[in-house]
Amino acid sequence: MSNFDLLIRNGTIATAADTFKADVGVKAGRIVSLGEDLGSGEREIDATGKLVLPGGVEGHCHIEQISSSGVMTADDFYSGTVAAVFGGTTTVIPFAAQQKGDSLRQTVEAYHECAGPKAVIDYGFHLIISDPTPQVIGQELPAMIKDGITSFKVYMTYDDLRLDDYQMLDVLSAARRDGAMVMVHAENHDMIRWLSEKLLDGGHWQPQYHAVSHSRAGEGEAAHRAIALSRLMDQPILVVHVSSEEAMDEIRLAQNKGLKIFAETCPQYLFLTADDLKRDGMDGAMFCCSPPPRSDKDQEAMWRGLANGTFSVFSSDHAPYRFDESGKLAAGPEPTFKKIANGVPGIELRLPLLFSEGVGKGRIDLNRFVALTATNVAKLYGLAPQKGTIAVGSDADIAIWDPDLEQTIEHAMLHDNVGYTPYAGIKIKGWPTTVVSRGRVVVENDTLNAERGSGQYLPRAVSEASKPLGRLEPEMDPDRNFGAELLGR
Repeated sequence: MSNFDLLIRNGTIATAADTFKADVGVKAGRIVSLGEDLGSGEREIDATGKLVLPGGVEGHCHIEQISSSGVMTADDFYSGTVAAVFGGTTTVIPFAAQQKGDSLRQTVEAYHECAGPKAVIDYGFHLIISDPTPQVIGQELPAMIKDGITSFKVYMTYDDLRLDDYQMLDVLSAARRDGAMVMVHAENHDMIRWLSEKLLDGGHWQPQYHAVSHSRAGEGEAAHRAIALSRLMDQPILVVHVSSEEAMDEIRLAQNKGLKIFAETCPQYLFLTADDLKRDGMDGAMFCCSPPPRSDKDQEAMWRGLANGTFSVFSSDHAPYRFDESGKLAAGPEPTFKKIANGVPGIELRLPLLFSEGVGKGRIDLNRFVALTATNVAKLYGLAPQKGTIAVGSDADIAIWDPDLEQTIEHAMLHDNVGYTPYAGIKIKGWPTTVVSRGRVVVENDTLNAERGSGQYLPRAVSEASKPLGRLEPEMDPDRNFGAELLGR
């Protein structure tokens, strides 16, 4: 009789803390044993010469979501989760995006109806808060947090999404009360608006001017302001998709002062630059996202932030729009940069790109790779230790990597529904060849072995990361935390 449902033998296991050789025994979808000579499994996989890593946890992606301008993403919950799992990711946390006038409950129910019948791997939801009415802040948001949606995103730009500072303080106050993590899109709206108007008035409408209109100064200022609001309310925040050295420096300075400011960056800020938006004709539209790709100098700063801990997580910000009238060019064949659907795909390539250029080139070690792509994400968003690690008692979410597999990226090798990849032509080394989700071998021999709707919804706990520091001593902060004091907390 077999000891395990699944036994992975002879691999090199890496977690965020350690690297060691051991076998992995799985029963009823969970890891039940790590060690040598574990016996036998009903199904056995020989991982000799391979790396056995936790399945990735994708903490920032947009799947089956209508943008604020009314454009639907190319990927639904089937194609989006299929692409994710082929890239070694076994858990996704996309957004349930509130439209103005909608209740949070209605929003979440609609996303459940989309995801439940389609997702092939496990998933949760963040909220996007665009209409923080007293009803939303006082009743709906606490109920959502209690139900296990313990994180939400707010925007400091976009006409239909942005919150002013007063609204931001309301949201931060609600998060502090109920223990949620607040994700912040930090760009200065009026800087973008002013620059855009001047560029368009001057006849500069092409895709390349999208990058010009979203300045480094605007990102840096907004990051600084978000941190100030966070400090006033003594509420941790996570600044998402950081692209510039200026914004990164603001975050690092706050962290060095002991504030609970977390941050992420994304593949587009390591592998693309503003020059990509200058490609012939409208081809530059394929690279338009916000914040935009920057310069080689900013790329090196992002690598430095990944290595030194400024960035806790590495996410794709997968925002997949086809390069046609259904997506990027929904406003016409030659839209101004203000009308181009904003975002790039990357959910399948997130892990391979970072592994190849980060671990393979010695910029980060293997344990830091696991932390950035799985463990820290699970911890920040209330999924640890169920997800994000290889440990007894954790879900058997495992990606077996061939570290020597070399490939040149082209869209034909990918599984999303976008039709192009901004990373075409990049040569990478290392790829997950077998992927296990809750003990199920869901990818093997480049074949999907998972049914539509077989992923499970994940209600999440309040994370330790989202808990306030508590009132600082006066000598540490002469201004004190008057926002927190005013609330009696």
